[in-house]
Order: sequence, then structure tokens, then C-alpha cells
Amino acid sequence: MTTVSPARRRAVLAALRRGTVPESGLDLFAVGLDGLTPTLDEELSACAAGAAEFKAVRGEYGAGKTFLARWLAERAKASGMAVSEVQISETETPLHRLETVYRRLCENLTTAAAPPSAFRAVLDSWLFALEEDVLAEGEVDASDAQRLGSAVDDLVELRLGGLARTTPGYAAGLRGYRRAVAEGDTDTADGLAAWLAGQPHVASSAKRAAAVKGDIDHFQALGFLQGLLTVLRDAGHPGLLLVLDEVETLQRVRSDARAKALNALRQLIDEIDKGRFPGLYLMVTGTPAFFDGRQGVQLLPPLADRLHTDFGADNRFDNARAPQVRLTGFTLDRLVELGGRVRALYANGSPAGQRIMDLVDDAYLRDFATSVAGGLGGRVGVAPRLFLRKLVLNVLDTVELHPDFDPRGDYTVAIERAELTSTEREAAATSADDIDLDV
Repeated sequence: MTTVSPARRRAVLAALRRGTVPESGLDLFAVGLDGLTPTLDEELSACAAGAAEFKAVRGEYGAGKTFLARWLAERAKASGMAVSEVQISETETPLHRLETVYRRLCENLTTAAAPPSAFRAVLDSWLFALEEDVLAEGEVDASDAQRLGSAVDDLVELRLGGLARTTPGYAAGLRGYRRAVAEGDTDTADGLAAWLAGQPHVASSAKRAAAVKGDIDHFQALGFLQGLLTVLRDAGHPGLLLVLDEVETLQRVRSDARAKALNALRQLIDEIDKGRFPGLYLMVTGTPAFFDGRQGVQLLPPLADRLHTDFGADNRFDNARAPQVRLTGFTLDRLVELGGRVRALYANGSPAGQRIMDLVDDAYLRDFATSVAGGLGGRVGVAPRLFLRKLVLNVLDTVELHPDFDPRGDYTVAIERAELTSTEREAAATSADDIDLDV
């Protein structure tokens, strides 16, 4: 097993006790992704080198779509890329309003060194990098603020290239932000940073300082995304992984909004194919019903054609390079494998490591996994969160703390409604007792 620092081990186990997804260390739990890993790594590397990629991930609830996206995000950040995960929803972030998607992207932007929102940190890194590039040429003295600022403005125009012509507001906003920072005008700098991140209701005084007007709209959003990719690259981040999660919510919106949203997704894919967004890796996740049903992708034939993938009966032979990949969720064997990884992580830093390995052996893990899944109506796919929580909190912790504890004779799995998520509660409702299940 990969060596894990004590701090990381504590953080991972603490998250599992709470029943939440750890903020880091997801590589420790990447069970069943071996067939996808080489291709996804190749595609991330291509984006870091200036290409652009698109991937659709399909799977039922509990199949691990969000886990896959966050696991990939860790790998992207390890390679220097920036990451943003946007939850698509009917009211908060409708896909047919790309200006809102862009705003959420900036709000959730993160890098290996900066948590969300890393947008302002990226802007400041970009400014520093531009100034360093200008000074490295040796033609401007660092003490000459006026000449330095003018040279940086010229470099902004050069780096943004055609974007300054197609989306002049973004370039103007960047120049205004640089001037405000140089002059120590905090209010204007804050306002322009917010405007560049797509925030509405920015003070008119800040926008006047940069000679920009209004808020960005649906059509400008793609230009701002293009500008952000340029800023990221100059700030030392070679690309951006953008995850649009839960796109199946489009099936619940009004038909006109749904049509616009599907067309927006088609437009994004086409612009990626045209090379407009170098460095962008766009991943969308959704249920099979969204990709195959009448209320989803199939409503827009051009989009359906772009996403079409032939899936055979045996998922072992799926093509990870296809525009759409599928997750089949957890089997009992995978759940046992996952339990084994957590057991090893726990035992490797525990004074009772050998006792843990002896008492919580593979046979016990299989019986334990069967009991937890049985309490959820036999739906193994929705069991991992609860399985890991109970494994750490009720079994591994207790074995470590109490030398005379034997989980086979001293512990019985009990599942209570209050500890379940809505999806788990729905699964548990298929059992004999919906309220309190003793397994």
C-alpha cells in the first residue's frame, strides 16, 4: 500500500467516521477504475500540453460518478492543473445559463495550493508572472512603475491575442485590475476581480475604472472561459478540469429551458473540438436515463450523435477512449476490496495493527459487507458510505480501543433511519423494517 503520512491518515479516517468523502486521499479508495485510469491520465496530460478533451460519465445513483470526478480532480491538481466542480441544478445553476455556470466555476475554482475560491489567488499569480516576464527581458527597471505597468498591459494584449478582439471586456477588466492593484485601490480591485469571475451587481465605479459595462451574459461566458484558461496558463496552471455534475437534472426543467441547456452542452463540445479552449478537460456526469431517455440527450439529435457510444454486454471490453464511459457501481467483491484497503490504512498506523488484521480478516469483511448491503435492500451500489462509516467507527476503532473486543461475537450491524441519506433510506425501505434494521 502507498505510504500515507500520519496527518493524511487521520484526516481520511476522520472523514469516513463522519460518513463524508475525504478531501484528499481518494486514490486510496479507487476500486474498479483500473480500466479507465491509463486513458484518463493520458487525456489529462494532453490537456496540460495544450489540447482539450471531453468525457461523459454515465451511471446510476451510487455508481460512483462523483467519486470518479473528485478522484480525477486530485490527479489533475497533482499535475498542476486547476479544478472546478459545478453541480448543475434547476434553480441554482441551470445549464442553459452559461454565465451562471461560469460564475459557479470561478466560485469553486481550486488548485493544489489554494482552496475554493482560488480565482483571486490565480489572478495575483498571473500578475506576478507577467511582471516577472517583463523584467526578465531587461528593458524595464523594476523601480519604474509607470513603464512597468505599460509593458505589462502590452503583454496582456499579446497573451490574450484574438480574445482581446472577440471579448474585449475581459482584457479591459484584467488591465483595470492590474492598475487598481498597482495603485493600492482595494475597492476597485475587489470589484473588478468579482466582475471577471462573473459576479453580478458589481459597483459601477469599479467597472468605470476599467471602461467595462454591465454583467456578462450567456454568449460572453465562453469568451470569459477562454480568457480564464489563458490566465491559468500564465499563472503556472497548464489546464483546467471542469466537472459538470448531475446533468440529469435537466430532465426536470421546462422543455424550452431543457432544449437551450442541451444546445449549450452541444456548443461546448463543438468549441472544444474546434480548439477554442486549449487546456480544458470537460467532464459531465449523468444517469443512463439522461443519456438514453426521451427527456435527455436524445431530444437533440446532434448532441446524441456526438455522445453516442456502443456498449457491449461485457463491460470488461468497454473503450475508455469513447466520448461516453459507464460506471457499473459496486459489487460485493469490490466492496470487500474497498474494506480491505481501509483496514490496511487503519492497521498500518495502529498499535493494534496485527490484532486488527487477525480479527477483521477478508472473511469477516465479506460477511460485514453482506450485512450492510442487506440492510439497504441488497443494493450494494448505495452501501459504500455506510459500510465504511460503520467499519471504521464501530469495528476498527473498537478493536483498537478494547483488546477483548471480537467483532464476530460482540457486534451486530444495526442500521437506523436517522443515519441514512435519502438515497440510502429509499433503498432501506425495501427491507422488512424501514425504521430500524437489525441485521
